[in-house]
Amino acid sequence: MKDFMLLFRGASKQYEFSPEEMQGHMQKWIAWVDQLKSKNIYVSGEPLLPDGKTVAGKKAVVTDGPFAESKEIIGGFFIIKAASIEEATEIAKDSPDLPLDGTVEVREVMKM
Repeated sequence: MKDFMLLFRGASKQYEFSPEEMQGHMQKWIAWVDQLKSKNIYVSGEPLLPDGKTVAGKKAVVTDGPFAESKEIIGGFFIIKAASIEEATEIAKDSPDLPLDGTVEVREVMKM
């Protein structure tokens, strides 16, 4: 099995949710994580706050950011185990944010 990172972007519609709707949506995430854990393919994951800093260039210039459209902001990540990128992509199709116009980027973690 290989490690893959799932990067969750967008799903800005959730910010329009009432507290009850948000709680229901979070229950979907919890259920998905529990399902992945029961199959021993979930390694780790965390949500990310929208604010941050960007460091760029030879002079390591620091700016506030990222300043991206809400659909491009990375909201969190998972590390999962899968046999191939195709299998990891199939797993990503169950993301609770996809019905909210979210996207999931699937990347293999390089072994060093």
